[in-house]
Amino acid sequence: MSEPVIAYVNCPDAKGSHRMAYASWGPATASHVVFCVHGLTRQGRDFDLLAQAMVAAAEAAQLPPVRVICPDVVGRGRSDWLTDPMAYQFPQYASDMAVLIQSLNSQHPIQRLDWVGTSMGGVIGMLLAAQELPVPIRNLVLNDIGPPVSWKSIQNMQTYVGEVGHFATVQDAANAMWEISKSFGPHSDAEWLALSQHMVKRLEDGAYCLHYDPQLRVPISAVTEASAKAGEAALWQIYDAIRCKTLLIHGAESELLSRDAVQAMTQRGPRVQVATVQGVGHAPTLTHPDQIDLVLAFLGLRA
Repeated sequence: MSEPVIAYVNCPDAKGSHRMAYASWGPATASHVVFCVHGLTRQGRDFDLLAQAMVAAAEAAQLPPVRVICPDVVGRGRSDWLTDPMAYQFPQYASDMAVLIQSLNSQHPIQRLDWVGTSMGGVIGMLLAAQELPVPIRNLVLNDIGPPVSWKSIQNMQTYVGEVGHFATVQDAANAMWEISKSFGPHSDAEWLALSQHMVKRLEDGAYCLHYDPQLRVPISAVTEASAKAGEAALWQIYDAIRCKTLLIHGAESELLSRDAVQAMTQRGPRVQVATVQGVGHAPTLTHPDQIDLVLAFLGLRA
């Protein structure tokens, strides 16, 4: 399966409702479902290689088939944009994912639900893992994210989020994204272009811009150091309520998640297992074989 099925689900919000898009890999009837949820300004096609690897690994190991769901969080990719930019917050994101889980479960009952979340997607996963869902999360993968997020990282986000650009070609857009994404670690030109092609949309004048709502900048710009600390304290409480098996993939050079934070995460809540990726900061793209293998092994998708 070289291309996913693209589908949509209607999700309620304070102004009415919006559509959230998602890419679906593997058989629609599979009872083992894995959600892969992206970072702040990214989109669900970031997980193409990981999703295909999970589907293929389950088949090769003669395990129950796997369906991989890769949503575009509202405001990104093919999903709708919200009328109120201040609604781009974690409660809305978690609510949308709960709606999608319920929708999928009503179509084909889910017997096992796993979650892989990069950065923002990991926070959404923590919020849901701490809840009593009709289908609980069994295994949680946090990709370079935890309750504490460095204030320096937030300040860095405030400099670039909302700058969607205007590019003559996809390659030009890829080059610009690389300038703010070097912490993702080494990638060949071809690998980075593949990761970039779904990050852009074509404009009426034939040029390209990044494929997200520039108003995402509004709630990010409103974050202060004090509010960030309060959010961290609240997220630690949520983290401490998580009971499912949890893996933390940590970029060894991450600016966002410190080694002290990682150590604390091994001693509280789900007491994460830690896999450190050398030569990478925030965040591993989960596109290279060694990183993909970390996820496959943790989810038991190896023979």
